[in-house]
Amino acid sequence: MNARVEKLGLSHRRAIIVGAGQAGLAVSAELVLRGLVPQRDFVVIDRAPRIRSWASRWHSLRLLSEARHSALPPFPFPGDPRRHPRVDEMASYLAAFEKHIGLIPRWGVKAIEVRRVGNSTTLELRTDAGDVQTRNVVCATGAHARPHMPAWVADLTVPGTVLHSSQYQYPRQIPAGDVLIVGGGNAGVQLARELLASHRVTLATRTPRRRRPAAAYPTMSGDRQRRFTGEQVPEPLFTDSYAELREAGVDIAPAAVGAIGAEVVLSDGRQLGPTSVVFATGYRPGDDWLPDDVRPHPRKRGRTSMPGLFTAGLPRYGYPGGDTIQGVLRDAARVARHIIQRP
Repeated sequence: MNARVEKLGLSHRRAIIVGAGQAGLAVSAELVLRGLVPQRDFVVIDRAPRIRSWASRWHSLRLLSEARHSALPPFPFPGDPRRHPRVDEMASYLAAFEKHIGLIPRWGVKAIEVRRVGNSTTLELRTDAGDVQTRNVVCATGAHARPHMPAWVADLTVPGTVLHSSQYQYPRQIPAGDVLIVGGGNAGVQLARELLASHRVTLATRTPRRRRPAAAYPTMSGDRQRRFTGEQVPEPLFTDSYAELREAGVDIAPAAVGAIGAEVVLSDGRQLGPTSVVFATGYRPGDDWLPDDVRPHPRKRGRTSMPGLFTAGLPRYGYPGGDTIQGVLRDAARVARHIIQRP
């Protein structure tokens, strides 16, 4: 047995949960509710070096959902339940939730692969800390884990900076000059509003989106906005509308489809020459370490075609809306029940 695996307490555990975000914590809480003890019966690993993805987002970002819809039971979000928490508040809340259920995640441990050991009910989880065998593995690595950039970014050479919204922190990060934001979802709209105070901003959007009240977020980003196939349906806007941005001074442009050096090509044939480009082009799920042939269980969501391998917070494998805090609670309850019932 690898010495680091032993030191981290990964061996001889009934379950290993991969991912210490909202999905992993929700599953952990459900296991605790059913009598399992953190660190003794199950362990949570996360590839992040002791910093949550929430804490790395831009400083002014606020959750689309209200605090009352952003909490994991039975631990309420502190403060006004109708406010929209900042990302640093969310990171602090999740850290407090860990302590509340007695969980100590093993940070800096990356899952590489999971496979079945012969015809047995045992799974082998390969990590960068070593290989470990367990009865159950939960993939809770997030539906929005890997920043997505279009392929044509490799052809782009602007004089300023090119970055994904996951790398953006504050306006001073962007050199003076024209900024093109690629992507007209909620992230792109929020960045356009923030950067407008210090830059000339153009927002390139592929799909027109209707504005919805922010209070509708828990339901509109759930069943009505996701298909079980995992295909993403464009979410509505919960902040400024395009008309409000245009009135404030943002140029609204059609989709950006390519680049020729310092010029970005739009779908209508026009070419723009921005100083900097920010890609608010979304994320890919964090399931890239799962085997290619793993499929959702056709009847029991949260389970997969590999016995003992479960998922939480990934709509393509479970319930629509599993990428929201409210939605992941349903995933977590089912996954915990399956783990407890496994012989």
